[in-house]
Amino acid sequence: MSKWLLATMALSLPVLAHAGGPRGNNHEQARDRQELRQDARETRDDRYDLRQVESLLSRYDSARGRSARRDLLQVEEDVRRYVASELSETRRELAQDKQEAHSSAREARYDDNRRDARQDHRDDVRDARQESRALRQTRSISQELNNLYGRMDSGSLSRKRMLIADLVQLARTETAQNRQETREDRREAREDSRWH
Repeated sequence: MSKWLLATMALSLPVLAHAGGPRGNNHEQARDRQELRQDARETRDDRYDLRQVESLLSRYDSARGRSARRDLLQVEEDVRRYVASELSETRRELAQDKQEAHSSAREARYDDNRRDARQDHRDDVRDARQESRALRQTRSISQELNNLYGRMDSGSLSRKRMLIADLVQLARTETAQNRQETREDRREAREDSRWH
């Protein structure tokens, strides 16, 4: 082998080791693309959820204003289905966020760029905490709504309206958090492409 080729290989090895080699780079970029696709799906889902729960609140207000008992009961049933769906979705997202936090903790221990890896881990832990908080809030709303189901006295109607409004606020918060997550994942993808 020529001296030139040996020298080139010797100089290339540290660079490849730092970058995780071509496969490490591809793995990071593939994971970044996957996370951005997931963010896009969650953004669509969050926007749909927000429109749906805003519509439920509007329908509730309309039925209440008309004293339309049958319509109120139908909205309540639709709210129950919405909440059950949200509980399921939130449990799934919490499990996913916990898995990401676990993975990023492992990366923070072994990654050459530990500062960025620790920041990614802090972001993932924060996401899991936010999802856990949303799950607790949604469960609480669900339990209270179930206790009020079918009750048509003025106090119960007012309380149900406030709980549906709380669901709207939760959906808005989820949408905002998803925008933040998308920004972080884009930043991470840019950093990964720079480092590799």
